Amino acid sequence: MMQRYFVEGKIPGNKIVSITGDDAKHIAKVMRQSAGDQLLVVMEKKAFLAEIRSAEFDVEVELKGEIEAKTEMPKKVTIACGLPKGDKLELVTQKGTELGMYALMPFAAERSIVKWDSSKNDKKIARLQKIAKEAAEQSHRTHIPVIHKIHMFTQLMEAVQSFDAVVVAYEEEARRDVPTRFADILKSLYDKSSILLVFGPEGGISENEVSRLKEAGALFTSLGPRILRAETAPLYALSAFSYEYE
Repeated sequence: MMQRYFVEGKIPGNKIVSITGDDAKHIAKVMRQSAGDQLLVVMEKKAFLAEIRSAEFDVEVELKGEIEAKTEMPKKVTIACGLPKGDKLELVTQKGTELGMYALMPFAAERSIVKWDSSKNDKKIARLQKIAKEAAEQSHRTHIPVIHKIHMFTQLMEAVQSFDAVVVAYEEEARRDVPTRFADILKSLYDKSSILLVFGPEGGISENEVSRLKEAGALFTSLGPRILRAETAPLYALSAFSYEYE
């Protein structure tokens, strides 16, 4: 199976494209490809078969034919994830990308135990973006999920307004006599395009956050009778979206 590489910018009229940086090194040094070899290039969310013209410092390729790809989720699902401990966000980024996530929006929740050092934020976000890019290449996507900078809860509430629907995974919902089933929520979203799924950190979302989200019109749902870990819940939800819509 051919390796694919994402290239930024507009598709040039002459169909000649330069691949630079780590990707160029990967092609020439790791894959040991040279002039005449073929690979896949993704530009403007379109996949192309491309032929290498030269592979010295940068790799120059010519786009040949567009390849029809139906690898994107029909819904643009953004995951808003309360900052979890350790490297759990890396797992959510990688596996979420494989499962069709459109974007990731980490946010500092009231019950987030971990606090990111602001001086390291950019470096951590850049690492997550690199993980998303590599996972998008591996899973043959045509879109690399955008990793947003960390949002404060007030910023998350501002972002809520730009989505067609907001769904909050809330473990207390499972304890109600008649909990809202996630399957029913999914069936109600067929006419929605952009969806924000909100997940709390290890300690869940606070009553204040619940209240603010309810005021904004968010839908609250149980993800079943079992309590899922902070890193498991988003992946469960994305899998359910894929099952319902794909």
